[in-house]
Amino acid sequence: MDHRRNASHCWGSPLGYQPQTMNLANNMEIAMPVSGIDRHRRMEENMNKPNSKKRLELVQRRDAPLETRTDLSHAAVKDISGAMNAILADVFVLYVKTKNFHWHMSGPHFRDYHLLLDEHADQLFAMTDPIAERVRKLGGITLRSIGQIARTQRVLDNDAEYVEPLDMLAELADDNRTLAARLREAHNVCDEHRDFATASLIEVWIDETERRAWFLFEATRRVN
Repeated sequence: MDHRRNASHCWGSPLGYQPQTMNLANNMEIAMPVSGIDRHRRMEENMNKPNSKKRLELVQRRDAPLETRTDLSHAAVKDISGAMNAILADVFVLYVKTKNFHWHMSGPHFRDYHLLLDEHADQLFAMTDPIAERVRKLGGITLRSIGQIARTQRVLDNDAEYVEPLDMLAELADDNRTLAARLREAHNVCDEHRDFATASLIEVWIDETERRAWFLFEATRRVN
């Protein structure tokens, strides 16, 4: 009995020992979350607040992951990107049409016309990358697919089985004149928003387009 009493005196009764163990466990449970779980939970709660600055920044970044920083206004980027993407679609279509006529040229002036259209096609294709990259530099989104080109294009396709050589040149001359006019319209949009860099590129493309229209017109001039 004395032995049991001494053991009880040293170690405490089972009823007296359990609360101490629970208190120790509770103390550990309280101490651990402060350095780990609670801190993470607190961060999540702050992030989930509707007006949290960090949350708003993340939402903006998620909604516009390809947006490039620029001093131009959002409206300016939208207007210029829209104008230049329409030009880009027209240039792609005119490039394919020019190559189509280049491949299907025939007649006694085959060599001259064939080489002329190849030169014009190279000029048109050289425009495409600078136009698309200019849109991206401003933070806009450019064309992604042939389907998008087809939905945006204003230049008409020509899928005819056979087209007379002079009719080919006349059609391309008209398309280039129309492209020059649309480039001027895009230039006006850039001027309105003081986008001098895009406007300066357009000026070069207008000159090249007018040169193509001139050559095509002279090639189709008929002797009276």
